[in-house]
Amino acid sequence: MNTPPDRDRLHAFADDRLPADERVRVAGWLADHPDSAAAVHDWRRQNAALHAAYDGVLEQSVPPHLLAPPTPTPRPLLRVAAVLGWLALGIVIGRVLPPDGPAATVDDPLAALPHRAAVAYAVYVPEVRHPVEVGADQESHLVAWLSKRLGTPLRAPHLVAEGFRLVGGRLIPSEQGPGALFMYEDGTGGRLTLYVVTVEHDGGETAFRFAHAGALSTFYWVDRHTAYALSGELPRASLLPVASAVYRQLGEDRPPAQK
Repeated sequence: MNTPPDRDRLHAFADDRLPADERVRVAGWLADHPDSAAAVHDWRRQNAALHAAYDGVLEQSVPPHLLAPPTPTPRPLLRVAAVLGWLALGIVIGRVLPPDGPAATVDDPLAALPHRAAVAYAVYVPEVRHPVEVGADQESHLVAWLSKRLGTPLRAPHLVAEGFRLVGGRLIPSEQGPGALFMYEDGTGGRLTLYVVTVEHDGGETAFRFAHAGALSTFYWVDRHTAYALSGELPRASLLPVASAVYRQLGEDRPPAQK
């Protein structure tokens, strides 16, 4: 993409309102422009926070007193009410998504990983029409494209034996540069995401770590210079064998240990 996307197009990208071909072009441009990618990432975090905080309200019936004809309100009071509303919204976002600590990506490449994986899960899993950019029917193209963008060989694990089929994947921005998100779905419509980013690491491996936020569970680890996070609304005991299968398949390309 030679022409930089304008702000309206970036917002449309963050809201998943662009056509598929346009999303791919904008995603490629963002991968080369980390400042803009970070802004889009923040917008998506805000969207996820708003959905988490207020989606339940949409299911509630309208209180009878709100259906009654409104009484006139002096304009100064309306301004005060608007200010208070925005202040309350800011507090909610701050509580749902606290800022990453300064050591999140410096002292420990894994410290912020489960949080970012959870945000990606919250943003893309609810999508019905456009959960992924490239579907599983183009798996070879998807893996080659994402491998090129991340600069490292990737693989989409096959989890049919664990009850999940590959839906597809997408390119996503991250603080480390381009990232990848693979999505899986079971027979009931339940979804998992595998969040993949490259990290500054000593080239070794880390053991599984576990994090959870409400019903969302995440297993995450680093293998050489690539970090992975598998997230799903499953109990730890149910997600562990799936994470183990992912780790085992990704490790098939791992060179043998030196003696």
